[in-house]
Amino acid sequence: MKRRVVITGLGMVTPLGTGVEKNWDALCSGKSVIGPVTRFDTADYKSKIAAEVTDFHAEDFIDKQQIRRFDIFIHYGLASARMAMEDSGLKIAPENRNRVGCLTGSGLGGLSMIESFHKTLLEKGPGRVSPFFIPGIIPNMLPGQIAIEYGAMGPNSSIETACAASSHAVGESFRLVQDGIADAMITGGAEAVVTPLAFAGFCSMHALSTRNDDPKRASRPFDKDRDGFVIGEGSGILVIEELNHALNRGAKIYAEIVGYGLSGDAYHVSAPHPEGDGAVNCMAMAVNYAGLKPEDVDYINAHGTSTSLNDLSETKAVKKFFGEHAYKLAISSTKSMTGHLLGGTGGVEAIYTALTIRHGIIPPTINYETPDPECDLDYVPNRARKAQVKVAMSNSFGFGGTNASLLFKAFEP
Repeated sequence: MKRRVVITGLGMVTPLGTGVEKNWDALCSGKSVIGPVTRFDTADYKSKIAAEVTDFHAEDFIDKQQIRRFDIFIHYGLASARMAMEDSGLKIAPENRNRVGCLTGSGLGGLSMIESFHKTLLEKGPGRVSPFFIPGIIPNMLPGQIAIEYGAMGPNSSIETACAASSHAVGESFRLVQDGIADAMITGGAEAVVTPLAFAGFCSMHALSTRNDDPKRASRPFDKDRDGFVIGEGSGILVIEELNHALNRGAKIYAEIVGYGLSGDAYHVSAPHPEGDGAVNCMAMAVNYAGLKPEDVDYINAHGTSTSLNDLSETKAVKKFFGEHAYKLAISSTKSMTGHLLGGTGGVEAIYTALTIRHGIIPPTINYETPDPECDLDYVPNRARKAQVKVAMSNSFGFGGTNASLLFKAFEP
């Protein structure tokens, strides 16, 4: 039999706040923190809004000498890992260090530092580029640095699958623990690309919302008037463990991870499959892997980016896979409040999904004002909802047609 895997620690940095409690309170109150970009001049950009992290102080979590050596996405990830480890109470010692691993995801890695040092190169020459530049930007430096910080010598890797990266990281970590390769994993992801180059690229693709005069209402997943996603930033890190490993040390348990699916659309470089076929396969794999039936699922934390094609494709996929049960499901997109954290979104939304199960409160999809006849499911519009949620799914879909679905269940001994 496969080993059971549970979540015992959570840590996060998002536009909604630093720490799990701040995030959950803001999420349940339907708070939007999207506003004008403050990091650079957006005069020449079509989109001028983002969901920026505003209450984070790296020095509260990271040695000052280390701060300048790493890109901001690593700052967010290290801080989230510290919060998750403190929350879990997991101690790593010589006798168990080979059984604890680190696996995280990021879509674009250290883009902010890349842009900064490219400017240094052009203006001041190659001799002024820091020797910490390369280690400071590569995505696998986040799990590497977490491992160094805590002495975790088990599996160590990173995944770069666009917006599905940290969901894949959590899923692969789940399988490593389930298969007995590790007893515990520190997993999730981080992203920080509120940068001129990222904005320029996404603006050229016409992917971003241009509701610049009303930013708090710009991210509106599944609403008929949606016009693109809003870039967010941040990190979500989880500590997951084999069940008996957690019970033997008296750890608190948020939820159990029971299923994981991954698939490809084989369709387009950035657009989702128009009928959602890849997403159907992904959700089916997660449910089948868990040994459950579609009607066992109570809630989906949707990918729900607020783009015309993605929201429609996901809705079609849910209806295809769940059939009539699709209309009984509660579905919400927390990106309506956080914006889209790209490669960091899966870790953050895995945490939100686990908290939905633990607290019996479903976060809303805010800014849902004008129903789209083609998106006709229950998107928990505008207000959080109290409900018993025993089984919940979190979806993440990325450029290149890469998909991930995670399935969580209320813990029962």
